[in-house]
Order: sequence, then C-alpha cells, then structure tokens
Amino acid sequence: MTLSTTMKVGSLTVHALETGIQRLDGGAMFGVVPKPLWERRIPADERNRIRMAMRVLLVEHDDGLVLVDCGLGNKEPDKFLGMYGIENRGANGRTQLEDALAELGHRPDDIKVMLNTHLHFDHAGGNTWIAPDDPVRRVQLSFPMAQYVVHGREYAWATHTNERTHASYLPHNFVPVAEAGRFRFLEGPSAEVVPGIRAIVTPGHTPWHCSVLIESDGESLLFPADTIPTAHHLPLAWIMGYDVEPLRTLESKRQLYADGAAAGWRVVFEHDADTVGGRLVQGERGVELADRVTRDENSPP
Repeated sequence: MTLSTTMKVGSLTVHALETGIQRLDGGAMFGVVPKPLWERRIPADERNRIRMAMRVLLVEHDDGLVLVDCGLGNKEPDKFLGMYGIENRGANGRTQLEDALAELGHRPDDIKVMLNTHLHFDHAGGNTWIAPDDPVRRVQLSFPMAQYVVHGREYAWATHTNERTHASYLPHNFVPVAEAGRFRFLEGPSAEVVPGIRAIVTPGHTPWHCSVLIESDGESLLFPADTIPTAHHLPLAWIMGYDVEPLRTLESKRQLYADGAAAGWRVVFEHDADTVGGRLVQGERGVELADRVTRDENSPP
C-alpha cells in the first residue's frame, strides 16, 4: 500500500504522508466523553488503547518542499515504543516518513521548510535522528537543508515544562535545532510561513498550538493537528483529555468551523488511522465531514 494520498489545492500539490502508527489510551483521547460512546466509533485494545495515525503533509511549493510535522523519529528506546504501541520503522534504520518521501522521489535533504504545529514527540520527533551505525548516538538534524519553523511561544512552553507537560516534550527533538540556529520563530496569532501557507494559533491542546491553512486559487485545506486530531473529534465537545486548556480548544474549534464550514474547506486529520480527510460542511447537528476519503481509498478528498 502506498504511503501517501495526493490532492490538489488550487495550483499546489499536497501529499498526506503516513509516518506510522501509535496507540494511546482511549479515555485520554476522548476526555469527558464516556467510553460506551467513543468505543462505538473506534474500538480499544486490551490495554484500552486506540490505533492512531501519525500523518503529516508535504506541500510542493515554488519556494521548495514544505513538510508540516514529521512524526516520531527514530531516537526512542524499545520500552517507549512498546508503551505507546509505535510502529514506524522504515528502511535503512530510519522511519516510515523517509520511506514515504522516497516513494515520491524525495530525500530528507530536499525539504526546504520544516513546519512544526507544536513540539510534542509524535509531531516533532522526526526533526532530528540518530544514525543506526553511530556508536555515540549523536543527534543530528533530519532535514539539513531546511529552515525549521515553530511558534516562538510554543518553543518557550516546550522548554519550560511542569509535572503535567514534561512527558510530551522531549528536548532532543527540538533543542538541537535551536542550538544550531535553524529555527524561525513565528509570532502573533497568525503568520505566513511561505505564500499560501499560514500557521494559525489554535490554543487548547497547548497554549500556542498551531493549525495550518493552505490556500491557493480560491481553494483551502486545513491541517488542524491536535485541535481536531481525528474525524471522531469533529463534535465540539469531543476534546482530548491531553489538552491543557480544553475550554480554549472548544473555542478554537468553534472558530475554525465558523470559517471552514462556510467556505467548504477541505481537511486532513493527523491522527485518524482510517479517515485521511474530507470537506467541512454544516449539518443538522453541527459541522460534519463530506466527501470523506479513507485510508484504503487513497484518493483526493
């Protein structure tokens, strides 16, 4: 099965890349929603974990290839991989992300912009890597020709953790990038990364979490990252227990829906193992997904 789903957004070509699978506690993924409700939609394993994608975007842009998020990477020990049910190994000691890039004829060296929505390990772990044959396990930048981009306040949050947040932020995923002087830190509630690709602060999951909006020739595609991690999280009240400010997540979703459903934005979900994306539409019970594309169909939403 191919590791990418390709679509057009105006004049831009966008690929949704499959970088692996993780398994997280279903109760944590759905917060206050009771298990009898969420388990109808997505079954849990014997450890109450649900299967989730680690999907990222690759945009073919006139300024060069833009990668939005980068999966887990290859640096974590087996105990960590087992705890989170990670399946992301690729060829040559790297990960499925590099395999997905190779399918499209690209290498990590070809990436010109590496945009992080936020710096949690399953979104930013691929920023850096360790060569499998390196006896000293030196952490290197995965995309040596890229400008790395993240919101400056998200980086500050990630490097000043507390008992509630520290497990999600692993410094070897982002501190080496900063030490190499390779981060461009975004400011404000919204910022253009390259023409037609904008990072929008959607607080809740973290205070400075960003969603990404791609716009070209009157068409728009939303990559909401952990604000709407799966299609199952489309209902306003279905919010992750992982979110540090869940009521702000609620308002972030409400604003995205007000803009996106009215304009018919397409959407790609980062963590839905079965549904790649679709189109936001206003239904009788709130925002719904039309023109759904599943992982097996592998066709443009």
